[in-house]
Amino acid sequence: MTSYVTSSARAEMSELRRLKTLLPPELQSWVSVEGTTEVNPPLVRCEEIGKDQVEIQIDLVKWDQLALDQRNLLFWHEVARIQNDTIPREGWEMAALAIGLGGAVGELWVQDGLLLLLALVLCGVSGYRLFQKNNGERNFKEVAEADEKAIALATRFGYTLPNAYKSLGSALKTLIEITPNKRQRSKYETRLQALRRSASKAKSKVKGAREGFE
Repeated sequence: MTSYVTSSARAEMSELRRLKTLLPPELQSWVSVEGTTEVNPPLVRCEEIGKDQVEIQIDLVKWDQLALDQRNLLFWHEVARIQNDTIPREGWEMAALAIGLGGAVGELWVQDGLLLLLALVLCGVSGYRLFQKNNGERNFKEVAEADEKAIALATRFGYTLPNAYKSLGSALKTLIEITPNKRQRSKYETRLQALRRSASKAKSKVKGAREGFE
């Protein structure tokens, strides 16, 4: 039993070290890769852990169900989100909204116009930021852009364009199959559809370039 646990721990450390080598050189000094210890965490996600420091957290148990190429492309998707500056950040908006609403009610009572205006401005800014964070169309665009950039990163690390698309598409299909949550599964399905459209466009461009060269 002890031998199995030790072997498993070594395999996990080896995988984390391998993933760190897939970080572009410009990210290696401030992006780290760690296994998550949370209960029922997402497969992979990014989190700011300090000023100019980001951590990619991986559920290594679920991660082990994926093939190597699938892992690579899903990992590069998170790297792309870091490069695009679209990773989730600590939410101050709800606290600011509560403070603004509380201040607005209080200033209505004491009838201080300037403070009431400042409270309403705080409500407006925090409310708008909450709308942006929960905007499904915007979130999907960010995810789709990260998928396309993950493809570009894969080619930078030696993948051919067709193989990069196939690996990411295969990873999304596997996630669809193993994800019990209907809402999350739907997100993967939408990503897969967008990826197929992107692959079709890329194929057309390559075909057009070849015909032009000939």
